[in-house]
Amino acid sequence: MADRLTAAYGLYPATVALPNIVETLNRGGFDNTDICMVLSPAHPDADCVCESDILRDASDRAMSARMIKWFSRLGAVLIPTVGCFVRSETFLMALTSDSNISTLSRGSRILLELGFSLSDAKRLGTQLHDFGALVYVSCRQGNETSGAIELLRDAGAREAARVATLSSAAAA
Repeated sequence: MADRLTAAYGLYPATVALPNIVETLNRGGFDNTDICMVLSPAHPDADCVCESDILRDASDRAMSARMIKWFSRLGAVLIPTVGCFVRSETFLMALTSDSNISTLSRGSRILLELGFSLSDAKRLGTQLHDFGALVYVSCRQGNETSGAIELLRDAGAREAARVATLSSAAAA
C-alpha cells in the first residue's frame, strides 16, 4: 500500500470570509496549492460563479471575475452541481478517480474522493449545505496536520479534524 498523506479540514458557516481562512493558513506555512474548498452552491461566494453571466451589470461582473481569479489561485475549489477550479495535480488526480458511487449526492462523492470515510462524507455532505464551506488542507507530514487543525479552528471552524487522504503516489 502506498504511503498516505494526511489532511485537515474545517467546516465553516457562509458568513466567514474565505480569504481570511486562506490568509491564516498561509501565515501558518501552507501554500495556496495545499488548500481545497468545497462550497455549497448556496454560499455567497459560489453565487459569484453561478451568476457570472454577461447580462449582469459591470460591477457584478467585475466582482465575479475577481472571485474566479482568487479561486484559481487555490489548489481546488469545488462547488457541487456548479463547477470546479483545480490547480493542484494532487487534487486533480483525486477528483478524477474512477470511483462511481451513484447512491451519494455529488457533494458527498467529492468528499469521499478527497479521502473522507463513507460515513463522514455523508454527514459532512449534508452539513455542507447548511454551513456553507469546507476547507481542506493537504499536509505532507503528519505533524503539520495538528497545526493545520489549530489554524482552522482559529479561523472560526465549527468543526475541525484530521482525515487520512490521498496516496503519495497520486501526489507525485
